[in-house]
Amino acid sequence: MSTRRTDRSKTARKEASPAGQAREAILAAARQEFSAKGPAGARVNEIAARSGVNKQLIYYYFGNKEGLYAAALEAVYGEIRELEQGLLLDEEPPDVAMRALVAFSFDYLAAHPEFIGMLKHENASGAHQIQQSETLQGLNSPLIASIRKTLKRGVAAGAFREGVDPLNLYISIAGMSYFFFSNRLTLSSIFGRNLAHARSVSAYRRHVLDYAMAGLKPD
Repeated sequence: MSTRRTDRSKTARKEASPAGQAREAILAAARQEFSAKGPAGARVNEIAARSGVNKQLIYYYFGNKEGLYAAALEAVYGEIRELEQGLLLDEEPPDVAMRALVAFSFDYLAAHPEFIGMLKHENASGAHQIQQSETLQGLNSPLIASIRKTLKRGVAAGAFREGVDPLNLYISIAGMSYFFFSNRLTLSSIFGRNLAHARSVSAYRRHVLDYAMAGLKPD
């Protein structure tokens, strides 16, 4: 059994315990509260009420509100990075792998608006917590390395053009989806189209996929 499978097995057992379930409930509630109000405006009382636990249990697990915010931010980033690695990009043909990554990036933001909210508040604070967290500092490297290898395989297969920077590509992929979901209300008002409608979301998803893949094609 691989180390990764062993680690996941241990994590699953820990989360299945009453203590693990309580901790996960707290983090889920914290993500919603911090997303809506930011670390300054969030209230531990509200998080306790959302998660159905005693407020003292939150302090027991996380120390204080700042510790809880750090843990919630690490949890949301850790979740998306683990799911991205689960795509197994290295095992798919390069064009299939890249299309899967683009689709996943869009679908994750569609399903997790709290991630967008937390990013908004963290950027407003100057990325203070992310800069302090060794855990968060190391989360992006495996994904960028995987994208780099996928691009290299795509160039060798004649499917992708040369010279695409993996980090710039990832930022572009994430940016197209993030901007859409974080600005739908203003964009809908300005352009007179309901971008929250399922038909609009589906149409933009197709556009993002086609646009990203077209940018990788050989000249």
